Amino acid sequence: MSIRHPQLALDEQLCFPLYAATRAVTQRYTELLGEVGLTYPQYLALLALWEAGEPVSVGALGKRLRLDSGTLTPLLKRLEAVGHVSRRRDPADERRVLVEPTEQGWALRERVAEVPARIAGGLGLSLEELVRLRTDLTTLLEALDATAG
Repeated sequence: MSIRHPQLALDEQLCFPLYAATRAVTQRYTELLGEVGLTYPQYLALLALWEAGEPVSVGALGKRLRLDSGTLTPLLKRLEAVGHVSRRRDPADERRVLVEPTEQGWALRERVAEVPARIAGGLGLSLEELVRLRTDLTTLLEALDATAG
């Protein structure tokens, strides 16, 4: 059967390989992070908090992770419930909530330190290919941000 609109072929779409690759890579992370009781989104939140090294507002964290507060707040509540982060009102602005890792949250960093290398090793790409892919994806995100309405 011939396709009337070849531009609509699944293999011609940009979105499909991005979607399928995202799902596959996320599944790999999910398997590894399950060993320490973290979900993939929780891991990303902790990465951002560890990187900041100081309390971060929920708004700033959401911007960094590209998550809205309706998604981020329940995630942070679950991390708080298991003792990995603490949340408190900003004394300088009671409207803002600040988040930071607890001692337990900082200790968890050591338990997941090998995750990036384990992921990279299991993807079948060279270090150069991984760096180029990350750079290309970052460039794509920046272009999308620049053209967002």
